[in-house]
Amino acid sequence: MRSVWGLVVVVAAATFYLYLLSAFLPAAPPRALQPGAEGQEREELEERRLHFPSDLDELRELAELLKFYKRQHTAYVLLLYCSAYLYKQSFAIPGSSFLNMLAGALFGPWHGLCIACILTTVGSTNCYLLSRTFGKRHIVRLFPEKVAMLQKKAEDNRSSLFFFLLFLRFFPMTPNWFLNITSPILNIPIPIFFFSVFIGLIPYNFICVRTGAILSEITSLDDIFSWGTLLQLLLIACAALLPGTLIRHYSKTHLKLDGLEVNGHQNDLNDRKSR
Repeated sequence: MRSVWGLVVVVAAATFYLYLLSAFLPAAPPRALQPGAEGQEREELEERRLHFPSDLDELRELAELLKFYKRQHTAYVLLLYCSAYLYKQSFAIPGSSFLNMLAGALFGPWHGLCIACILTTVGSTNCYLLSRTFGKRHIVRLFPEKVAMLQKKAEDNRSSLFFFLLFLRFFPMTPNWFLNITSPILNIPIPIFFFSVFIGLIPYNFICVRTGAILSEITSLDDIFSWGTLLQLLLIACAALLPGTLIRHYSKTHLKLDGLEVNGHQNDLNDRKSR
């Protein structure tokens, strides 16, 4: 019970911090307005409250609002974005894909990718530490069969543990949030966990960030079907498939994966997936 209350305190403190950060935004930067439009703009800004996006329309609106603030408050917008991302990732809250796309829209494809990769890794490590500190026995009690299967596979592949973890990140044998919270139970060292997350989620982050950057530039259906956009999408697909292909080839000869089925974990845990 003490571990549960400890986790509740951590979640409450993080939620309160994020609320304060979003509630006390700095003054919006001025911009050219038509006569009589200043009051209308102020009302629009008050109506558009900050919240986590749940669909592409909300993502576009949030990106437009944060771009507006980013003109004069770049550091504050970056702090707000990093805090929101770490909050979601640390507590395994669904929706990281939208925040990855928001990174592309706000910071561009390459800066956005670097930021997303760093935050994904740090947030997943926070989730690992929270699980190790507060939740190990509760996780074993809630998911005994799945934890036992992952323990067996981790022990079978102990000599190639890093590549085993990369394989699980590239291919959804188990949701990422579940792998984050069970890694302490599997006795995975933090350095191996850290770098397997950083490298293993680069393709996923790249797809999301690049998609967000493209969506921020699209204003009509004609832009979607332009040769430039189609070429970018093709390059994204190739870049995302290449690492997975190499890891799959390596796994056939070096990893023991019998009994790990994609649908086995994904169907049972689909409602809890964090991405």
